[in-house]
Amino acid sequence: MKTQISTSLSTFLALGVFLLLSSCFDTDKKESKKETQIEEQKTVYASDVIPFFDQWKLILGDGSNAGIATDFENKDFFYTTNDSAGNWVVFKAPNGGDTHGTSNNTRTELAQTKKWFPKTANDKLTATLKVMNVSATGDARVAASHAVVVGQIHSADKHENEPLKIFYKKYPGQTKGSVFWHYEINTAGDDNSGRWDYSSAVWGNDFSVVGTDENTYPEEPKDGIALGEEFSYEIEVKDGIMSLTFISEGHETKTFTKNLIESEYTTKADIPEQTQKLFVPIGQDGVERKAAYTGEGCFFKLGAYNQTNGKSPETNKNWCSGAETHGGDIKKQYADGNYAEVWFKTGSISVSDAAVSNDGYFAKND
Repeated sequence: MKTQISTSLSTFLALGVFLLLSSCFDTDKKESKKETQIEEQKTVYASDVIPFFDQWKLILGDGSNAGIATDFENKDFFYTTNDSAGNWVVFKAPNGGDTHGTSNNTRTELAQTKKWFPKTANDKLTATLKVMNVSATGDARVAASHAVVVGQIHSADKHENEPLKIFYKKYPGQTKGSVFWHYEINTAGDDNSGRWDYSSAVWGNDFSVVGTDENTYPEEPKDGIALGEEFSYEIEVKDGIMSLTFISEGHETKTFTKNLIESEYTTKADIPEQTQKLFVPIGQDGVERKAAYTGEGCFFKLGAYNQTNGKSPETNKNWCSGAETHGGDIKKQYADGNYAEVWFKTGSISVSDAAVSNDGYFAKND
């Protein structure tokens, strides 16, 4: 009898210890699982992916200025995502909505908080990116249709013109699009209405290759870049010379240089044939001041500056696309492809000691 009681007591004690240990183990598992879920829910911010956001202010696709975008996201316009290549920063802008400053186009774009002067500059911007979407609609005769600007140099002074815009453009139904860059003249005199751009092809076509009518597209470029295909650019301005390098796996590396402090367009006779075809017929036939961008503060921009808008082509046959905007309804535009979306994987900026605050530009454009 004593043996049976002793055995039962031993069994009871062993069972109690087992249950206690099991409970502790289950508690540890639950705590571990809870910690894992919290870790998984932690937001990865753009500033975690590309840690240079103290150098920029962010403009969103609704026209608002988000300021310094450290530890910031906006699920409509600016957030992070990931794929097999790692984390990316997403910039998204609809065809129609509130715009920033005097532009007709929406943008989700970073603007450098310091400005530098081309003659004394030693400044550089690099980026690796892929364009994921351009507008599904737009007039094929309008050069800006189905395009997005992914990098810029902008002037903060006087006319506030743009010595550099880097474009990606792809027509609907085609696999490959074009990468090209623009130089905009810094117009002589006080009247800036005659300003114009000159476009240079990188891969594919330049800005001037357009459709023959509203819905007829030019031939797809054989050496173009597809949506989702990665490419990189490097912009360096040193002692007045802008140097550009474009790299993409499977494509020829392209380099260009442009003098930013001495113009080659100071007379009407200097206006290139491309400009005579695109801009002169709509009254943009100005000349550039001899010193070009000398003495003007310039700054870098990076993101998705959507070039497709809903304005009538009758207003301007180069820049007004007549695209679908659903009256500015963002959800409807995103649902049927009427937006620009660009993913950036890396970026770097070097700023010379001579750079100064760019607060004046933001004060004018907020």
